[in-house]
Amino acid sequence: MPGKSSDWRQDFAWRLEAFGFQALFGFLRLLGVERASGLGGWLLRTLGPLTGTQKTVIRNLRIAFPDMDEAERNALALAQWDQTGRTFAELAVMDQLTPEGGRVEVVGLERLHALRDSGKPAVLISGHLANFEVMAAVIMAAGVPCQVTYRAANNPYVDALIRKSRERYGIRLFAPKGDGTRDLMAGMKRGDSIALLVDQKYNQGPEVQFFGQPVNASPGAARLAARFDTVMQPLSVVRLPNARFRVTAHEPISVNHSEDKAADVLAGVQAANRFVEDRVREHPVDWFWVHKRWPDEVYAALDRPASV
Repeated sequence: MPGKSSDWRQDFAWRLEAFGFQALFGFLRLLGVERASGLGGWLLRTLGPLTGTQKTVIRNLRIAFPDMDEAERNALALAQWDQTGRTFAELAVMDQLTPEGGRVEVVGLERLHALRDSGKPAVLISGHLANFEVMAAVIMAAGVPCQVTYRAANNPYVDALIRKSRERYGIRLFAPKGDGTRDLMAGMKRGDSIALLVDQKYNQGPEVQFFGQPVNASPGAARLAARFDTVMQPLSVVRLPNARFRVTAHEPISVNHSEDKAADVLAGVQAANRFVEDRVREHPVDWFWVHKRWPDEVYAALDRPASV
């Protein structure tokens, strides 16, 4: 029975991986917030530059900041590894990284309270900034009914642990199927807001500008805002010293309602991506530079010799 044998081995491997994941989280929780964060930063600051992903980080920085000199670029690449390591380690102690815990200050909280009191859903948007999980904790603490989308882990046992960890601070996770539009709309019809990170690579969708280069971006946030006659509510987070954070609820972004719906959505998508770009320019070390955001042709252009 090769099929059953293969299934058993896969299940065993998943369970073993989940055991290691749980043991690591337990160890990090024993360390406490600041030491866990520091250990994660040290590990990736040490190991990250040795991985193949370092090339992606450097190439991303060359695209975003073409005039940055090599020394500054290398220093920023090292600093972002520290930030990324801290963010991963802090997942184990996220229930302590909340406004109630005293490690998170919130600017513009009145905007979230107004959204809560309105009884209407909105589309909360942001990017992979600093510890982006902190923004979800702030949304929950503000009392905004909200579903936070995420990509389910391939390992179902690890996925259950991740969900349990995040549910400690009130997050309702939602893993949409396909592009998830139908499921997201059902949530908004119930009055739930939706939280989306809009800076991920998207192989289809409208083309917009991001750091002066073309990218395909998901139209989901702008479409949902238009469909429900609501706004996109941008949030950002900045890392402060000693595992502390500042979350800001910015001025809402409205989506136009003209006869040209496609143009209205495109303008909304561009506005959302411009918001993320502006935040990255303000605090470049806080962004998640390890993923490939731009299309292949933009990366290929980096390798072409400069024309004389």
